[in-house]
Amino acid sequence: MKNTKGQTRRLKYIAIFPCLITLMNTLCGFLSIVYASRGHEPGIVVFYHRSVSFFALSGYMIFLAMAADVFDGLAARLTHTTSSFGAQLDSLSDAISFGIAPAFLMLNVVGVYLERQDIHFQSAFLEKFVGKSIFLAAIIFALCAIIRLARFNVENAESESDHNHFSGLPTTPSAGIIVSLVLFQKDFLPKIADRSSELFNTLEAATTLALPIAALFCGVLMVSRVPYPNVSNRLFRRKKSFREFLVIALVIIFAILNIQIALVLGLCGFAIGGLVHWGIQKIRTRGQHT
Repeated sequence: MKNTKGQTRRLKYIAIFPCLITLMNTLCGFLSIVYASRGHEPGIVVFYHRSVSFFALSGYMIFLAMAADVFDGLAARLTHTTSSFGAQLDSLSDAISFGIAPAFLMLNVVGVYLERQDIHFQSAFLEKFVGKSIFLAAIIFALCAIIRLARFNVENAESESDHNHFSGLPTTPSAGIIVSLVLFQKDFLPKIADRSSELFNTLEAATTLALPIAALFCGVLMVSRVPYPNVSNRLFRRKKSFREFLVIALVIIFAILNIQIALVLGLCGFAIGGLVHWGIQKIRTRGQHT
């Protein structure tokens, strides 16, 4: 960057702790891509002799990246070290963890499913069309996520407390929708149904079909002007009544006990609910003007 005298302005100081947390976000996004590329391999054994697929590990890495994305901003505000450098680093990390990684994960999950099921179409044209459509959905999701982040950087004020709504679906819940569907398929279905059962095969096929559709849906919403509430600001930046506290506590307990189902219902409900609310507001506004 150059100043008014045409001299290059160099960065002299950075906030170490928040930037390290942001780099953890980047690392988790990178590991998610690595694990997703190994999705065709058998699962690995983790805690308590429990086997987890590489696709599920890839999804959990993205959720760890989300946790890092929350804590880096919190650390910067608590230490009063917010900066333009931190904001730019955060956006670059988000582009990897919530744009590229979920798109790559979706592409590989659907591709491996089609390969293992040995699905053949009636014509070569239809087979190519389906393959290119899935690939296009992944590209659209990744590009829309990057565009969404760039637009947010330009339009957003420096302080997150200045706004209670986002313009368009944020990249974090968009990535979460893709990941929640993958975790439901790879980490929850094997617990409730045998892999050879009709229930397992039906739900596996349904979630596989839903993945590219969800990627397109989220991609469009990310670059739209549909308003979405800033959940963190609404939950943590003002006092709550005792009833609200009980509701939040019960939701958290349900999420802990049924994490995969809670993620699918919560994130998909958030995306669809915001769109429905916006549509209702538009209809009411037009009705008042007529």
